[in-house]
Amino acid sequence: MFAVVLVGGFGTRLRPLTNSTPKPMLTVGHRPIIMQLVEQLAAAGVTDVVLALGFRPEPFMDAFPDGTWSGVRLHYAVEPSPLDTAGAVRFAARFAGVDETFVVMNGDVLTDLDVAELVRFHRARGAEATLHLITVGDPSAYGVVDLDGAGCVRAFVEKPAPGTAPSNLANGGTYVLEPSILDRIPADVPTSIERATFPAVVADGRMFAMATDDYWIDTGRPDTFRRANLDTIDGRRRRQRCDAVAGEARVAPGAQVVHSVVGPGAIIETGAVVRDSVVLAGAHVERDAVVSSSIVAGHIGTRAHAEGVVVAGGGRVEAGERVDGVRRPEVA
Repeated sequence: MFAVVLVGGFGTRLRPLTNSTPKPMLTVGHRPIIMQLVEQLAAAGVTDVVLALGFRPEPFMDAFPDGTWSGVRLHYAVEPSPLDTAGAVRFAARFAGVDETFVVMNGDVLTDLDVAELVRFHRARGAEATLHLITVGDPSAYGVVDLDGAGCVRAFVEKPAPGTAPSNLANGGTYVLEPSILDRIPADVPTSIERATFPAVVADGRMFAMATDDYWIDTGRPDTFRRANLDTIDGRRRRQRCDAVAGEARVAPGAQVVHSVVGPGAIIETGAVVRDSVVLAGAHVERDAVVSSSIVAGHIGTRAHAEGVVVAGGGRVEAGERVDGVRRPEVA
């Protein structure tokens, strides 16, 4: 079975972390998101994953030098220009010669969904497209569906205006599709699967959806990326847990690490306090600095105070500086 994983976005919301690193290559619980997704698909019986690439494909190719991971063959479909979600799915699937039922996953979503169960649900209903749904408090930020009692989708509305959503069941970003759906998508034209393709399938009565209460998070914003990391030490994940401080990190005696994830190669000097934060691989927090509710891949100077900051590799908070909510380097 094939799967297409959409990893071609620019990661705008996570800048500057994504200035040089594609979002799915960022680590959650010390491991790149994309590796976790491929392993999840392998457990569901997927044999081939097509990475739908655009922005900076090289890091993905470098991460998998033999073209495999977890027993899955990897294929790299690099768009010549941005094709939006449906266009990316079509381009990647045609590139790999997909001609049977296949899975699509968004490359910035982490979930404990049993993908094999979603495939079984899809096949049992003879669907052309089947969505994984999650329950959300504010559906206006998502694609939202109205279901009948058999799980058939009666309406799919992308980002409805507040108060107009037909339900609070939102698109979770994992789909099972038949190859016939590719014929609905124009070639080489940017097309949204949410705004164009799915409503057309709904109109033909061939879209179904399965709602679950599995763990689910969109890692695409600093707050949710940080939370996804902390969830791996808080026991909220069924499929992944990690040590709060990686074995290769250097945390000095007298430093305090409280409810935080510290990656391999990170350095936290004596007297420093790191709380509710993610300190990524290679970051450096100097002595007596205080870091709270932040994501750090760069450098925090001596006696600096950093609250709610995002510091990418190469970014700095200078010695003695007090900052709140900044991004370094600054995002244009």
